[in-house]
Amino acid sequence: MRPTLRQMQYIVAVHQLGSFGLAAEAMHVSQPSLSNQIAAVEAELKIRLFERGRGGVQTTAKGLEFITRARRILAEVETLRGAMQSDVAFGGRLRLGVLPSIGPYLLPQAMKALHQEEPDLRVIVREENTLNLDEGIRNGRFDAIISTPEDHPNTHQHPLFLEPLWVAVARDHPLAHRDGIGPEQLQGQRLLTLDTGHRLARIVYGIAGLSGGIVSDDYEGTSLDSIVLMAATGAGIGILPDLFARRQAVHRSEVHVMPLRMQDANRTISLLLPRDHDKGPEQPLATILRRSARELTLQVIES
Repeated sequence: MRPTLRQMQYIVAVHQLGSFGLAAEAMHVSQPSLSNQIAAVEAELKIRLFERGRGGVQTTAKGLEFITRARRILAEVETLRGAMQSDVAFGGRLRLGVLPSIGPYLLPQAMKALHQEEPDLRVIVREENTLNLDEGIRNGRFDAIISTPEDHPNTHQHPLFLEPLWVAVARDHPLAHRDGIGPEQLQGQRLLTLDTGHRLARIVYGIAGLSGGIVSDDYEGTSLDSIVLMAATGAGIGILPDLFARRQAVHRSEVHVMPLRMQDANRTISLLLPRDHDKGPEQPLATILRRSARELTLQVIES
């Protein structure tokens, strides 16, 4: 009965590498053998997984659907194998996704503590935006993610902490002399934020609606650093999350950074896992993450 797990691995490898030859090399088989196995799956399912052309291999729409499901299956098999072979949390391997605005500041101490408590646990960390984290937790690419819970419904959620927001303005901005600003100072001001693939953008749109500020699509940042740079040129007021603001932005000479004193000007950060995961292994991780957040003087949410 097709497809087999090995055939799924071949198909995922071709999609990832964009080449039958490279996939065959990575899978340690001959290219004809790999091609024949994929052709057998296509014939069995009566679908076309890949289109072959001068520009290389392109995955079809059906192929993308197949690969999404195959990745989930392969991840579950790998998790099963690890769980059966190890008593370590997460079967000995944790694939952790995290927001780029959180990872560099929260994880160093947390991962050190986790290694001390679980020395045999191998942790693989990837920083991705909200949309990619959601895709990854649903297709099995991640075992857990650290993100904003509103963006990942139907997951098992462990709230960690509330992260307030700050603002960054150019040194010659009329508000640069203040030690904090409220909603009345945002009225009519252009607010700078990340693109809409991030929860931060949606929070900023809400702040603009409440304060009379303006968010222009022309000024979407690709990173928090780009927001700081745009604010430094006078393009507007950058809205920054607390960890980045206090650990990096406050040391930048080209901007003045200060707290945003406004109700609900914060975001919740949670540890999230698939709804059908085996409960228990994440508890030590959640405890360590809360401890690290407390050390960073964030408002921890106790479970």
